[in-house]
Parts: sequence; structure tokens; C-alpha cells
Amino acid sequence: MGVITSQKISSYYERFKSISVTFTKEITEVTGLLTQQIHLKCGSDFWPCVVFSASFQTAKIVVNVKTGLINKLKSSNNLVSLRFCFKPFGESNPVTFFVGARVLAAVPYGDSQDVNMLTLQFSSRPPDDFIEIIGRVLDANVNSAKRKEERIPLTHDNVRRLNILSTETSVSIQGVPRRCILRDLSFTGSKLIMMGIAKFLLEKDASIKVDFEDPRESFSVKGKFVRAENVEGKREMVALGLNFYENEVPMGYKIRLNEILTSTRADYRISSADSN
Repeated sequence: MGVITSQKISSYYERFKSISVTFTKEITEVTGLLTQQIHLKCGSDFWPCVVFSASFQTAKIVVNVKTGLINKLKSSNNLVSLRFCFKPFGESNPVTFFVGARVLAAVPYGDSQDVNMLTLQFSSRPPDDFIEIIGRVLDANVNSAKRKEERIPLTHDNVRRLNILSTETSVSIQGVPRRCILRDLSFTGSKLIMMGIAKFLLEKDASIKVDFEDPRESFSVKGKFVRAENVEGKREMVALGLNFYENEVPMGYKIRLNEILTSTRADYRISSADSN
């Protein structure tokens, strides 16, 4: 995790405190949640559990209650602690902490009578590490919708700010890799330059590879070519606008773009005439 101010932590908490994040496979990976290290503590005993969703105020977990948990909850007045463990990408050590809570409800999970979904109400504000990890995801989701038309031209300075390895990368067109040069990036699309003939490329499915450094991450972002124009002085080259498939944009990619868009006052927006 990068350096983040207490003001940013407080902003995340106030803006997102009641919004839950469901721990899908992608969210588990991008947050670095170590699923084997998650436990529910009740009294002096621990139960392995699965975090289904969480906000800054509540959590839903799935746990086996056949081992006496329900009676233990009754004897402890439903007071518990939930042990979280994260290892965000690029970090050398995991972050572990407990969040005190009260169990508000317990219902069977699926068709099983042995497994319940528990709804927990946190007894206090969770640690800053938790707010930062979840807040980055929520902030990226919000801004990917609010600032979806805002483009980042890949100038030398912006490439450095984004920690992009190189603007020279590959684009896979209907499964065939080709070399290309990225010219801009946004939450919803990209402009790139490559060798080719526009009429044979428009409306084709494609995916670009974007490599970041510090930490090193690579993302393949899928979309469709929707616009093409000639490159002045280079008849064999074509500039293409790639519209991303909204539901397939990797969360990690959104987070990387969001961090640069929210960390500088520079205006990266371009006119609608240049957008995909």
C-alpha cells in the first residue's frame, strides 16, 4: 500500500461507511485478503470463516456452526471479534487485525443446516488499514463511473506518474497479438497506434496489455475498436479508439488509474471529439 494521509482515511470512512463490498474472487485478489487466515473469535475460541461481504460498519461471514458456535454466542451475549488478514500486492508482510463486533443475525447458508451466514455489527470504527484497503476499491468504482470520459494522455510525465513500464505494448485482435503504441488511457477506453488498415480493424474485438511498475502488475483489458483515423505522414499506420467492455475492466486497472486521477490537480480531460 502506498502512503496515505489520515485526511484521506477519514474521507474514505465518511463517504463509504455504509457501502458493502462483496468479496468475489477478483476483490479477494485485488485486496490481498488471505482467506485461510480469517477467523471468528468468540470468548477464547476461534472458528475459521469466510468473509462474504464487509463495509466499515458491518460484515457478513459464512461459518460452520455445528462445532458449538451458537451456544458460545449465547454465553458471550453475541459479542465476537473478526480477525482479518490482508497482503496487498507488492507488500512484503501481511496486515492482521481484529475488529470487535456483535452478531445481529444468523441464518442457514444455502441448503445447509451446519453452515450459517452471520451478520456482524462492528462495535467501533475499524483500523485504518482496513479503511484504506476497502476504500481504494470503493473510490475506484465510484470514479470509474463519475470520471469515465476523463482521459490521461500518455506524455512522458504521465507515464512516469502512472508507473507504466512502456507505451510500447501488444494488442490482441481476435486472438492474434500485434505490436502497438498507447497514446492515452481512461476507465472506458484507450487510443493506440499500430500498423494496419482501418476498414479491416473497425468493430473487431481486441485486448490491450498494460504493464505497470512499483509494484509490477500487468492487465489485459478487453474491448472493441470503434474509431479509426489516419496517422499523418505514415500511410501504413492507423490510430484506433478502443472502447472497453465495461463489465470486464479489471479492478486492479481501475485502482491504478484512479490513484493518478485523484492525486494530481492536472486536468487530463480532452474534448469529446477525441474520445472513443
